Amino acid sequence: MTAHPSPLLEVEGLRTVFDTRAGRAFAVDGVDIAVRPGECLGVVGESGSGKSVTFSSVMGIVRSPGHIEAGSIRFNGVDLRALSPQEMRKVRGRHIAMTMQDALTALNPALTVGEQILEVLYAHDETLPPERNARRKAAIAKAVEMLELVGIASAADRLRNYPHEFSGGMRQRIMIAIALACRPKLLIADEPTTALDVTIQAQVLELIADMRVKLGMSVVLITHDLGVVSEYCDRVMVMYAGQVVEQGPTEAVIGDPRHPYTKGLLGSIPRLSMRGHPITPIEGQVPDLIGLPPQCRFYSRCSERLDACLDVIEMREVGAARRARCIRLPEVEA
Repeated sequence: MTAHPSPLLEVEGLRTVFDTRAGRAFAVDGVDIAVRPGECLGVVGESGSGKSVTFSSVMGIVRSPGHIEAGSIRFNGVDLRALSPQEMRKVRGRHIAMTMQDALTALNPALTVGEQILEVLYAHDETLPPERNARRKAAIAKAVEMLELVGIASAADRLRNYPHEFSGGMRQRIMIAIALACRPKLLIADEPTTALDVTIQAQVLELIADMRVKLGMSVVLITHDLGVVSEYCDRVMVMYAGQVVEQGPTEAVIGDPRHPYTKGLLGSIPRLSMRGHPITPIEGQVPDLIGLPPQCRFYSRCSERLDACLDVIEMREVGAARRARCIRLPEVEA
């Protein structure tokens, strides 16, 4: 049996809460994550399932009224929750980088793209020379290199352009260049193909896959698209209403989904092979995260529900390296 390497990122029992006037919203509730070196983990689920908040928690960028209430977050053996804000800033960008959903709003419209890449390099790149002119010259050379790496033509000239002077796909590439400027060990890509046409989506995803190989980094790919997950990810984690409901090797989960929610997501995807057959959407909506009852959170939308599902349902081993949160599934040896 081949031993798996120790996780680069290991999260246990993560709970992130938003205190609102209406009550406490458990946006992330008891989430466990393991991302191994060089691995690509896909994270899927409907809007409101807690995907982005989970990894914003990992990055330490959840804003008030949200806060992490419980759980441990370890990166490369370091307890991130024990770090001071100043120490955490040294981790973000240098060791863990994150790209946001909308490049146009994530990039600063008042700064050139060159200035935005240089900002990251000045903050985190310890290889830059100390002397001011030499430091700037070396940083500009690295900024050009990064733009070339992500496929921006005439990179030296484009450093002087502002975000609005680029197309949507090129802005996404620039945001990836900023994220990868210091060669992080882990890239968290949050919906990197939002609002892009199909051909540009494919280019951006191929770019991330290529950078993963070239830089030897791990990737977390947050997406709604199970087709993207099946093509690019080694493992998949399915989230619903702030909890993980199924996780395991991508091929196994997509080929034989065990949780009713995963089955519903796959059943909602139009396929050429299903021509003439209706698409079966999941009825209802993601529940309000305030005042949730102690039961399976998918209960109201599940066609397979039982009375026993009104109890708290824990994750259980359901196959080789597979876990799911469903009482109908027989537990097996891990």
